Amino acid sequence: MLDNHLLWLIKGGRVLDPSQGLDQVGNILVKDGKVAWIKKHGAATSPPDNCHTLDAKGLIVCPGFIDLHCHLREPGYEDKETIATGTMAAARGGFTTVCAMPNTNPPLDNGPTVEFVKRKAQEEGVVRVIPVGCITKGRLGNQMAEMAELARAGVVGFSDDGSPLADSNIMRSALSYSRSLGLPIINHCEDPDLFRGGAMNEGWVSTRLGLKGIPTTAEATMASRDIALAELTGGRLHLAHISTAASLERVRQAKEKGIRVTCEVTPHHLTMSEDWVLGNRGEGSPFPPLGAGAYNTMAKVNPPLRSREDVQAMIQGLREGIIDAIATDHAPHSHVDKLCTFDEAAFGISVLETALGSLMTLVHGGSLPLPTLIARLTWAPAQLIGSDLGTLKDGSPADITILDPDAPWVVDTSQFASKGKNTPLEGATLKGKVMATMVAGTFRYRDDKLKMEQADG
Repeated sequence: MLDNHLLWLIKGGRVLDPSQGLDQVGNILVKDGKVAWIKKHGAATSPPDNCHTLDAKGLIVCPGFIDLHCHLREPGYEDKETIATGTMAAARGGFTTVCAMPNTNPPLDNGPTVEFVKRKAQEEGVVRVIPVGCITKGRLGNQMAEMAELARAGVVGFSDDGSPLADSNIMRSALSYSRSLGLPIINHCEDPDLFRGGAMNEGWVSTRLGLKGIPTTAEATMASRDIALAELTGGRLHLAHISTAASLERVRQAKEKGIRVTCEVTPHHLTMSEDWVLGNRGEGSPFPPLGAGAYNTMAKVNPPLRSREDVQAMIQGLREGIIDAIATDHAPHSHVDKLCTFDEAAFGISVLETALGSLMTLVHGGSLPLPTLIARLTWAPAQLIGSDLGTLKDGSPADITILDPDAPWVVDTSQFASKGKNTPLEGATLKGKVMATMVAGTFRYRDDKLKMEQADG
C-alpha cells in the first residue's frame, strides 16, 4: 500500500525542470497536492511537522511525464487494455497524464462517450486521463463529428487515429473549426492508397522477407496535404507519430513559414529500425542471415519501423526542436493478435512501461542530452495541450517523476501492469528506470528500493 501522506519532502535529488531552466541538486516540499517550494540542497529548510521524507540522492526528480498519444482501449476492447490497467502501466512508466485516443468501441465521437471515459478514469484510473475526440462520426471519414459538443465535454483535440482522414474537404473543415475551438486536429498521416496491403516499411528488409512494403511517401504525401490545408485555414495541425525524414522536412519548412503545425515522435521510431523485424534488435551485421526470430510480429507497428537513416533524422529533429514532443502511441494487444503470420498480425507495440528505458539509450549513447529528453516528455507536451502541468513551479500540481538514469533492468512482460505484452524488447536489458510517480501529491507508483522516512506521530 502506497502512503498518501499530505506532506512530502523529496530531498537530495537532481531537480530537472525545463519549464524553469532548473537543473540543480535540491529539495522539494509537497503540500496538499501541490509543489510548495524547491530549495537548493544544503540551504536552510524547515519542513512542517508530520512530513514524510523520501531520499532521492543520486536520482533525477522532474515533472511528471505527459503522453499525448496512447490507446487505453476502453470502452469496447477490454481484452487488450482497460483504463485501470493502462493507467497503472503509465504510472510505472513515469507518466502522470495520458491523452486517450478515440478508436474505441463505440468511438469517442459524442459527449456521453467522452464523459464515460472521464468518469471511468476518475473511478479506476491512477493517473490523469484526457480524452481525444473523433474528427468524424464513427471514425468513418465521411461526416464530421459534433466538435463543439466534444470540446465542451473536455477533449484535448480531435483525431480519427488509426483511420487517416483521406477526404481533403473534411480535413479543411475540421482545421477551420479547430481555429475557433482552440484545439488541434491530430492526423495519422498516411495515404490509404499507398499504404493498402502493406505490412512493414518498404525497403531491403521487406524485399528480403517477401512482405509488401509501405513506402515513406505514404506518410510524407499526407503530411504535405495537411500542412497545405493548415496554411489555407489557419487551423491548428498536429501530426501524430511522424517517422520519416521526408515528413520531418515538410514540418521544418512549415514552421519556417509560420504555419501552425506541431508534431510528435514515438520512442520506437527513435530507437528501433526496420531490421528489428528480422528478430535481431538491429544488432550485428546490417545484412544478417535469417534466423528463427525473423518475421517478428512484436516489431509490427503503424507507422512501421523505418530505415536507420530515418531513425537518425528523427533524433536530429527532436534535438533541434523541429519535433515538439515524444508520445508513446502505446498500443496494447492480446496474445492472439500477435501469435500469427506477420501479414495477419495487428499493428502496435506496448510502450508505456519501456518508454524511459529505451529512450535513455539515446542519452547514454550521447545522441540526446538528458534535459532535452525531459523537456520533450514534460513541458513541451503540456504546452501543446494548453495545460498548467509539466512543471514544478511553486503552486503547481505535484505531478512528479523520480528516475534512476543508470539503473539496469530486464524487460519482463509477465510483470507488466498493462494487459499488452506485445513488445520486441522482451528480455532486453535497459538502463534507466522509473523509481516513483506522484500525481497531485499522491504516490501512484514507488519502487521498494526507495528510502523513506515516516513522519513522527
